[in-house]
Amino acid sequence: MYKGSCLCGGINYEINTELPDFGCCHCTSCRKGSGSAYGANIGLDRSNFQISDLNNLLREFESSPGKFRAFCSHCGSPLFAYLSKSPDIVRVRLGSLDTPFAHPPKAHTFTSDKALWEVLDEDTPQFETWATRDILVQAGSKQP
Repeated sequence: MYKGSCLCGGINYEINTELPDFGCCHCTSCRKGSGSAYGANIGLDRSNFQISDLNNLLREFESSPGKFRAFCSHCGSPLFAYLSKSPDIVRVRLGSLDTPFAHPPKAHTFTSDKALWEVLDEDTPQFETWATRDILVQAGSKQP
């Protein structure tokens, strides 16, 4: 089991399955949504993701048509996202994990949008847009 939370600790969650492979998305939307150089997200069945929000702090923002980003309304921490066409899959923000997780990313995606100041690890496959499915399947995303 993995545990995670927002910065203020007002929202906590548990993941009761092994974490799948993930990639680092450098698209403008993920950079702005994370406030960093990229978004590191894992796609999970919502049934494996339990939230504890005793103070009703969780809010959602529709960042693009059909894509909802969930965050803490007190501290602003991004926690997960989902698509209206596949609401049973959530994309959890790895930066919100409290349990140690040491797996490396399988790919860097949307490198065409990456921050100019960021230097990427050359050993990890890089894609100008979506990763190919033989390298990384991004469950719950708009990956073709």
